[in-house]
Amino acid sequence: PGKAMIEHRPVGVLLGVMPWNFPYYQVARFAAPNLLLGNTILLKHADICARSALTMQQIFEDAGVPVGGYQNVFASHDQIASIIADPRVQGVSLTGSERAGAIIGEQAGRHLKKCVLELGGIDPMVVLDADDAAAVAREAWNFRTYNGGQVCNSNKRLIVMDDIYDEFVAELTRLAEGLKPGDQLNIGESEYAPLSTRSAAETVHAQVQKAVSEGARVLAGGVLSDGPGAYYSPTVLVDVPRESASYREEIFGPVATVYRVSSDEEALELANDCDLGLGGSVFSTDEARAARVASRLEVGMTHVNTIAAEAAELPFGGVKRSGFGREMGPIGIGEFANKRLYFVSA
Repeated sequence: PGKAMIEHRPVGVLLGVMPWNFPYYQVARFAAPNLLLGNTILLKHADICARSALTMQQIFEDAGVPVGGYQNVFASHDQIASIIADPRVQGVSLTGSERAGAIIGEQAGRHLKKCVLELGGIDPMVVLDADDAAAVAREAWNFRTYNGGQVCNSNKRLIVMDDIYDEFVAELTRLAEGLKPGDQLNIGESEYAPLSTRSAAETVHAQVQKAVSEGARVLAGGVLSDGPGAYYSPTVLVDVPRESASYREEIFGPVATVYRVSSDEEALELANDCDLGLGGSVFSTDEARAARVASRLEVGMTHVNTIAAEAAELPFGGVKRSGFGREMGPIGIGEFANKRLYFVSA
């Protein structure tokens, strides 16, 4: 007999390896909960985010985080490996590519360090039916092109029922046509912003061209600007063969890839035929029907009649090769907590 309780204690120093696509938000959602828990943070930002990295350091210092509680580091890949190996470091969290996750996960495992990996996604958006297919297409387009399509949980696969497919695709095509490059600091109507780098734009263009060579069709967009700019016109891509290499690739840019299906089971099978499993959504005027499909999606976050729900209290993370562990919410704040049993004998 006695009294038992579970304490949530900090584990110590954590390394965060953060991406460029949301240079402030991604850092905040990793660092803030862990600082509240009592852990200390070493933060390695993406190489192209040096100014953002220093700004975040200043923000935390101005907010009153003790000296050394949050420390930005500029480090090479070899230096990151050395930091992970250091016995003072107790865990590592990475948001990045599948390739980077495999490397960081292997390094953490070798030294028996806890890690959280938030990696890529080719999230399905399944549209079973709609009173207004064009309106759902506009919602899909707005989310797919948000932040230049450079979003891990973007709706990268649009899986649409046959009877509304033509109307849905026609609206996407209308939205994509007539767009022109704009000033990223003052984007106007019918304009689009550049991607993060020229290399990123070239990669997206090469992926689209590869898909076309394998049998896909571009209905609108698909234009790479002349260098050195990083503009790639938002694109509607259809008829990607399921046996092609392109079918399994994540396109990290403004490309809406659409698939036609004729039944709920076919839609579900297509949605789950993916090596990644970050998030997914199902749309229908019949909520119960949508829920039946959504409940069987092999993802870490599933949604009905909304593409992606995000809030400080909601956990974020995936399954399969999208990684493991969660950020945000009570689950996220517990990832790097020592859940210690405290027992007092009666």
